[in-house]
Amino acid sequence: MSRILAIDFGLKRTGIAVTDPLKIIASGLTTVPTQEVLAFLEKYCAEEPVECFVVGLPLYPDGNPAQIAAQADAFAKRLGKLFPDKPVFRQDERNTSNEAKRIILQSGAKKQKRRDKALVDKIAAALILEQYMQENHWQ
Repeated sequence: MSRILAIDFGLKRTGIAVTDPLKIIASGLTTVPTQEVLAFLEKYCAEEPVECFVVGLPLYPDGNPAQIAAQADAFAKRLGKLFPDKPVFRQDERNTSNEAKRIILQSGAKKQKRRDKALVDKIAAALILEQYMQENHWQ
């Protein structure tokens, strides 16, 4: 059984989320400095079977590409070349960071934890993965 891995690409940090092997639960895994993410993914995929990748597609609320879209597209292409046997899907990530902040606030986390941008990125990756799973697997 293999997992699906989702990526919330950022210029400084990249959030990563995965499903369980049965693809029932989407969970935030970690946040990695962006310059280290491909090496992290190589190591992770050597230890865990990964079926495919889901990379967030950064869009503005009106549907136009966000400023970071070109970098996220280039990252998705590099990922596809590094793992030619694993498909790379794109998933609309509009509002995932704001939703992640809301979830952290509702969890009752202390102020210091609410300011943790790495936590926001990891939860945003889990939300991207959850949206992908709802649209493609959990029907």
